[in-house]
Amino acid sequence: MKKWLFYGGFFIVLLLTFYALVFRDYDFSKSTLAVINPAVPAFSFTDQDGKTISQRQTDDKVYVAEYFFTTCKGICPKMNANMRRVFDTYKTERDFLILSHTCMPETDSVPLLKEYEQKMLNGNLVKKEDGSFIINEAKGAAGNTNWHFLTGDKAQLYRMARNGYMIDNGKPDSTQQIADQFIHTQFFALVDRYRRVRGIYDGLKEDEVQKLIKDIGELLKEKVDHTRFMTGFGNSPT
Repeated sequence: MKKWLFYGGFFIVLLLTFYALVFRDYDFSKSTLAVINPAVPAFSFTDQDGKTISQRQTDDKVYVAEYFFTTCKGICPKMNANMRRVFDTYKTERDFLILSHTCMPETDSVPLLKEYEQKMLNGNLVKKEDGSFIINEAKGAAGNTNWHFLTGDKAQLYRMARNGYMIDNGKPDSTQQIADQFIHTQFFALVDRYRRVRGIYDGLKEDEVQKLIKDIGELLKEKVDHTRFMTGFGNSPT
């Protein structure tokens, strides 16, 4: 009887060892979000503090990308009030960023973006009767380490919206010069740690903002194979 118990125990140990080896690299925390764009291209822009922000700053991080302009009186205030809610949820998360790109770099200078940042961060977030949110202006300064307001070359900014984040909601006129083009989109793009677009959300709709907040949490739980970064990883889904 003892002999059979010994062999039975030995077999169980072997079986457990086998499964441990088979599944040791499997990430059970993986999100079920599909990959919309497997390769967000490299970029280089300037943020509200005059610092260069490139794809290097997004390595190993989850981030949300959007487009706006500082003088917008239409959809931008509501969009960025919702983005402020996203920021408030994850502002202490070191592995999370927000990249807010201007669609009017010819007017949105670094000082203007700095003023806008302070309004976004230091203003009071207020819920209106219709359920939407606004930000009331308030004086003072607020600290910020993970919400970047970006400007730069207009052609590169627009390529990123169209070919990188896939959030341009209109087809460009091929006969139109870049100086005359204008992107005005309410969509947010969610990008994972491998710079893959994993979700696109309407920044004006409450249910989609709530889903974005939830999906960010899921992507932050995904494990990262750091060897992919060391070898110039491919962006194809695993």
